[in-house]
Amino acid sequence: MKLLIIEDDSEIGEMLSDFLKSEAYEVEIAVDGELGVHKFQDSSFDLVLLDIMIPKINGLEVMRKIRSISVVPIIIISAKDTDSDKSLGLGLGADDYITKPFSVTEVLARIKANIRRSTQYAQNNNQEPKILTAGGLVMNLEDYSVTRDEQAVGLTSKEFEILKLLMQNPKKVYTKAQIYFMVWKDAYCGDENAVNVHISRIRTKIEDDPRNPKYIVTVWGIGYKWGEQDG
Repeated sequence: MKLLIIEDDSEIGEMLSDFLKSEAYEVEIAVDGELGVHKFQDSSFDLVLLDIMIPKINGLEVMRKIRSISVVPIIIISAKDTDSDKSLGLGLGADDYITKPFSVTEVLARIKANIRRSTQYAQNNNQEPKILTAGGLVMNLEDYSVTRDEQAVGLTSKEFEILKLLMQNPKKVYTKAQIYFMVWKDAYCGDENAVNVHISRIRTKIEDDPRNPKYIVTVWGIGYKWGEQDG
């Protein structure tokens, strides 16, 4: 497993690196946000440990750039410990948040947990069920058909993939950048229109009232999630 630590405090960075290497992880360190983005783009990592207050490019912007091209687990390590700080970080795409000061054993436990969840998610996607249902909505992954109350729903390929992503992960909130990366398989350039338009079209086709959706729910300031449905 290969980890990237983006941390400008050399003492903390080296301490984490030495400990994690002793636990058989391969580790690279970046001392500022710009270097961190370059290192991430130039190599493959299984998890990123990211400080928020780093020079050149701050941690939140680094996270946005990483999230535009990858769904790799990101753990924020920060001295900012208010609930609003944590909510902001998690809302922008972090998978976990650890406040300073911390113990290296706690960091190790969080790393293992997040990599395990990421691995299980990938395995579940490879063993996905062939039929997804929610209320009167039925998605068949074998013949790429969707029905609503037994009536056929015509979706484009991108609409189908967005709907599939949300139906398969009903408890997860996705940012627009994550949806774009996972459906278009391309870097997100900050243009929200493509995702918004596709979501609007899907709602028109599957919702009883697209202006008051029950399936695809907006999480304001973050993105979208699958609404609570029976079935």
